[in-house]
Amino acid sequence: MFISQEQINSYATDGAVVVRQAFTGEEVAEVAAGIDANLAAPGHLVIVASEADDPGYFVEDFCNWSRISQYESFIRNSPAATIAKQLMQSEQVRLHHDHLLVKEAGTRQRTPWHQDQPYYNISGSQNVSMWMPVDPVPKESTLEFLAGSHLGPWLMPRTFQGGQAKWFPEGSLGDLPDIDSDRDLFRILGWDLEPGDAVFFHMLTLHGAPGSQSRRRVFSLRFIGDDARHAVRNWRTSPEFTGLAEQLPDGAPFDNPLFPLLIS
Repeated sequence: MFISQEQINSYATDGAVVVRQAFTGEEVAEVAAGIDANLAAPGHLVIVASEADDPGYFVEDFCNWSRISQYESFIRNSPAATIAKQLMQSEQVRLHHDHLLVKEAGTRQRTPWHQDQPYYNISGSQNVSMWMPVDPVPKESTLEFLAGSHLGPWLMPRTFQGGQAKWFPEGSLGDLPDIDSDRDLFRILGWDLEPGDAVFFHMLTLHGAPGSQSRRRVFSLRFIGDDARHAVRNWRTSPEFTGLAEQLPDGAPFDNPLFPLLIS
């Protein structure tokens, strides 16, 4: 086992857990090289998530594992999928997508509190996201989580810039609590992280992050387990899989080369 039963229990209760030194220096270097290749040649899903007047720069990119060899090698050979299997309590593990998040030094753009799953084309509860920095991340710049929120209802997903309800109709889901107005009312989890550490969290766990005064390069992986099914949406998902509904009907397992089976 790569992780303890205590960590598995914490994930089930809190929806987020830190795994210290989950990856070797060689694995971190491999991912860092992949990030550099990704930044040098962004994919077609790349987005700039910071405003034009931001003194830093926040860029995201998605679904590059099949064209960046370092990403694919890490996904297939590192312990990441095995850790995901243990946390999800699943027999199978598939990759749903990879996600690059880079906040350059001085970025003030906050990642607002949100749940991930409402933006995705995924139904089912056996899932886990990995958030792995290749740079040191102090606690004041780290990803934070609202403990236990993965057990509660789906909340209204909104655009990160402008706060518009573009996915579910306005009023059809409850709104997020105003966590930052009185943080003492909530149990908020967050850890300072060194290269090799990673955070694993459920796709329904409320999370957000501040800007960053230092460079913060993060590689994230989204894993799905036995009960995951394709949820055809009437809106653009994040990331978008154009034409997938013609290949996988609503409610079908993710049996498609886009979502490689890592553990069976």
